[in-house]
Amino acid sequence: MRKIARLELVERVLPQRQNAFCVGNEVSFAGLHEPAGGVRALMAAGRAGAKATQELYRENGYTLVPTRGPLAALTVPGAVSGWALACEISRSLEGRMPLDVLLDRAIRQAREGYTPSRSQIQLTTDKLAELKDVPGFAAAFLADGKPPQNMTVFKQTALAATLEHLAHVGLDDFYRGDVGREIAVDLVKIGSPVIRQDLEKQRASIAEPLKVNLQSGMLYNTPPPTQGLASLIILALFERLRVTNAETFDHVHGLVEATKRAFAIRARTITDPASVPGQLDNYLAPRFLDSEMLNINNAKAAQWPAPKAKGDTVWLGAADASGLVVSYIQSLYWEFGSGCVLPSTGVLMQNRGSSFSLKPTSLNSLAPGRLPFHTLNPALAVLNDGRVMAYGTMGGEGQPQTQATLFTRHVLFGQPLEEAIDRPRWLLGRTWGAPRTNVRVEPRLSDQVISRLVAAGHDIEVLPEPYADAMGHAGAVVHHPDGTLEGVHDPRADGGAVGI
Repeated sequence: MRKIARLELVERVLPQRQNAFCVGNEVSFAGLHEPAGGVRALMAAGRAGAKATQELYRENGYTLVPTRGPLAALTVPGAVSGWALACEISRSLEGRMPLDVLLDRAIRQAREGYTPSRSQIQLTTDKLAELKDVPGFAAAFLADGKPPQNMTVFKQTALAATLEHLAHVGLDDFYRGDVGREIAVDLVKIGSPVIRQDLEKQRASIAEPLKVNLQSGMLYNTPPPTQGLASLIILALFERLRVTNAETFDHVHGLVEATKRAFAIRARTITDPASVPGQLDNYLAPRFLDSEMLNINNAKAAQWPAPKAKGDTVWLGAADASGLVVSYIQSLYWEFGSGCVLPSTGVLMQNRGSSFSLKPTSLNSLAPGRLPFHTLNPALAVLNDGRVMAYGTMGGEGQPQTQATLFTRHVLFGQPLEEAIDRPRWLLGRTWGAPRTNVRVEPRLSDQVISRLVAAGHDIEVLPEPYADAMGHAGAVVHHPDGTLEGVHDPRADGGAVGI
């Protein structure tokens, strides 16, 4: 077993309410469980720019929305609006952490320099050909035109100045002040379809989370445009299969087949909330789930088409002894997003808008002001035994699958949290840009289970890495009824778990 980042905190070690944020200029979503028991979803997605028309892309010779460059940077950065709303919520809950303290470490690292992580070095090398000529990328992420090495020190001085300015004047300035003006000017210069008015309109919002009632408790996830519905359906279907043991054929096969059913529903339902067909609660109703479960063959794999996804995402969970628990996820979409780094502010623009379609009849057809489909979906569970669990992962298509694996192992099968996150995982379909439709498994999964999966008709690929990045970088925090806090982070990742 790899060393796992883990923490256990006894009651009341956090004397004041804390907020946890990560620095970025992307999109973010969060599930919040408040001390009084309420659960809310914080939605901070940016919309397509006013000039992001289908005609623009056709005139430039595109049949698909590009994944890199200025025309990939077609949606408003939403994460900072999420930070602003989180600060408002924190103040309403007697939060005391000021903005300059929250941003201080990020400011210092950006100004003084940081050494790149293993994953940043590898991804820069792998994606160099498609990113090196994108505006602003080389200056921000290359060392003398080459991928960084272990001892390379990067300084993001423009970003440090931007964050320091926001710390003093407030986050609203990112959209409607001096920072917003500079962002808009740079976006025009590089040819992005996002304009100043798009930034000025950006607001994060609070939404009612989707939820499904299981025997173990109530599960929550974020509504459209995220794929939270799929994550809930997977676990609701799996519960109905009545599997009793982890890491068995029934466990792996059951979750893979439940994923296929959930993704098929996702493909025909999840889009901009204003355009969702029908009532999503119907897909979480017991009658519908019971009928869907009957479509799963307990011994044979269903046929599977190719899904579409990539990812550059971070999940964070935070909890304090009062019962405030946050499941937070933030993403650039692909590795380095669009690759465009704006020189005046140091802002790296994401490429989430590349999930739009240029087909007018598509469920996620591109249009100015629309929200794109998001793979992001932070999960929360309020369990019948009094525990509150926040959990999630990066990994595009793999997010609902990794969530389901972690939840079933820990909650349904009683594995300790660190074992549940460490044990071998599997993944249906593609993530990190790999054009696959098969089921990839880590080699630590037993040969007997792998042989049974092959015999059932699954197209199995055994990966060489015992802890594969493709399986996601998961994490979880648990608030126990006695006030004890528990947190674990994935040994596949660069992150960790820490008590403050």
